[in-house]
Amino acid sequence: MSEITSNNDFFKSKVLGHPSGLFVLFFTEMWERFSFYGMRVLLINFLTMAAIGTNPGWEWSSENAGALFGTYAGLLYLTPIAGGIIADKFTGYRWAVVIGALIMTLGHASLAIETEFSMYFGLGLLVIGTGFFKPNMTSIISEMYKDLPEKKDGAYTIFYMGVNAGAFFGMMLCGYLAEKIGWSWGFGLAGIFMLLGSLQFWLAKPLFGTIGDVPKKDKVVEVISPDGQIDITEPKAEEKPEDKRNPFTMLDKILIVITSIIGLLYLIDDPASKIGNIHLLPQEFLVSKEILPGSLVITIIGLVLFLFLVISRIARYTKVVRHRMVAVIIFAFFTVFFWLSFEQGATSLVLFARDFTDRTLMGNQAVIFNIVNTLLTVIPLALVSWVLFLLFKQTSKKIATSNIVLALSFLGVWGIVGWMLNNDYNSKAYELKYQAIKTAQIDKKTKKQAVDENGDLVFDFNAVTETTVLKPTDVVVDQTVTISSKDVLKVSDKVALHSEIGNFVYLTKGLETKIRDDYKKATKDSQIINAEVTQLKENQVEVTASWFSILNSFFIIAFASMFSKWWDSKYNPSAAVKYGLGLIIMGLGFAILAYGARVIPSGAEAGAVRVSMIWLILAYLFHTWGELCLSPVGLSYVSKLVPSRMIAFMFGMWYLAIAIGNKLAGSLGGMIEGITKEYDMSTFFLIFTIVPIVAGFIVVALNPVLKKLMHGVR
Repeated sequence: MSEITSNNDFFKSKVLGHPSGLFVLFFTEMWERFSFYGMRVLLINFLTMAAIGTNPGWEWSSENAGALFGTYAGLLYLTPIAGGIIADKFTGYRWAVVIGALIMTLGHASLAIETEFSMYFGLGLLVIGTGFFKPNMTSIISEMYKDLPEKKDGAYTIFYMGVNAGAFFGMMLCGYLAEKIGWSWGFGLAGIFMLLGSLQFWLAKPLFGTIGDVPKKDKVVEVISPDGQIDITEPKAEEKPEDKRNPFTMLDKILIVITSIIGLLYLIDDPASKIGNIHLLPQEFLVSKEILPGSLVITIIGLVLFLFLVISRIARYTKVVRHRMVAVIIFAFFTVFFWLSFEQGATSLVLFARDFTDRTLMGNQAVIFNIVNTLLTVIPLALVSWVLFLLFKQTSKKIATSNIVLALSFLGVWGIVGWMLNNDYNSKAYELKYQAIKTAQIDKKTKKQAVDENGDLVFDFNAVTETTVLKPTDVVVDQTVTISSKDVLKVSDKVALHSEIGNFVYLTKGLETKIRDDYKKATKDSQIINAEVTQLKENQVEVTASWFSILNSFFIIAFASMFSKWWDSKYNPSAAVKYGLGLIIMGLGFAILAYGARVIPSGAEAGAVRVSMIWLILAYLFHTWGELCLSPVGLSYVSKLVPSRMIAFMFGMWYLAIAIGNKLAGSLGGMIEGITKEYDMSTFFLIFTIVPIVAGFIVVALNPVLKKLMHGVR
């Protein structure tokens, strides 16, 4: 009889064939992912949004915003290493989860204040909180099922659905509130549900008994990959000859400290130097800064020292172990290329969706979107609510307070979903007339007036604002635009408009006054446009930029079983081929975007040209397929290939590779403005087409070599 069963009669209280405690963890993880992805989809959008408008941001450059996000995302994959160690030695898993959740709640609350200090402080709290929370949730599941390994696969599948459900609803609802009402609403909602999630977890502690106390030394080693996939390594009963001790030498320890300090300083120095001109690393070191900046020289030295550390340690193992660890290094190296491309979903793809994607739907298109969006939202929410009902039936007496907190949380979600859908269904559309100055559009290459594909001359129409001073030579013409509003307007009503990212936004009287005051405070000419209602139109819906981010979670749920069957069939490819396919399919997703963006000219301003949303939807589909190909490989091969005495070090190195990929994703994603100004949008996306595809073919070509290095491990 296992300790779990004897202590808690754990499997007497079942929901869908699993202990009720698993579903407490399911909902806890769901709310954590809700808050994490809800905030993640907002940050770049908020930082780069214009400082004056109906929903003002901070008007940062994409380069500065990408640098900050890359550092934040990179640190998220490093702190869980320390958080796992602290839980092991001091707090135990349950306390670590609660501590992490409370710290993250404070982080979201700090972000909602929207000051510069509160933002940096909030991001720091989120990084620390994730370090406590992330590695220890899965450790609790491992301890729950340590004597029932046959039930683990089902348990992790259920838990993984909680990951995707949280990501789905977090990005949808936080994104909608932030874009439709205000950024603090989105950041605040993420914090509220993080708090409720931690509260329901703590109140459910009677279900867990001693589970999650300070673990024993022979615990299961378990980690969770960035996509939520769980990977487990059971403790080895006895050491094999090739698992002989390879203790860290004094030189090893010194190199670990030096390289860790250099890496941390670089991560913080990059955004600090760009945003605040604060340099933690010298601007010049060994060579002239005109040749190489000092920070880059020191970072290269740190990488060289780290490679020496890894190679020297691997060299001290026996041949078979040495070969297997080389295979891990190769997989880790190519992991960087996958995540630097995939994580564009949090940086450049958010900006592309906002600035260059046609998100306005009218008539039948609007009706179809509303129906699809309703089904997409209500059906998953109903299924998860049904699971909550089953949990309540089984545990109503034992953890009644925890269930009440959960029920209130879901009532809140249902309320927000209802408000969101009602808002979209009842949005009204109007055609408005305004005045614009007609000027010839000049082709940058020929320096002559541009012509379209039919040979007709192309003109620009610049709206006449309330502060525009017309010249006698200006040609003023009437232009029309269709806007959406919840307000009821009548034909011939005089209204105010404001141009935001190429879209005209209707201003209520309150917003009109506020924006006019904002222009006065900034000592800028008002850009408010006077217009007149000319016609009532069919319904119009503007899809939020954050809506596209939910597609990854939706496609994972839709296609995960198909890929699982593929891996279980006789056509199951090798690890290297799966890895290569993941990278190649990822690159094809960006190839689709590059093709779709071909009509966006060099230097196009945000909103000047918009392409169909189908390109972005297809790109997310291919990116998800790539993720599903690559996710079975990753950390599971670390656990299979690495000797037990070095597994913690290699897991740390694997997370380092992911952290580097995330940092590069932020930095490269931040280059979208510079590259599109110098070249064009297609060129930008071709970078993320070519790099992963080339990397993918190289991995596939290395398949025979990797098979030999793995010495029979599959």
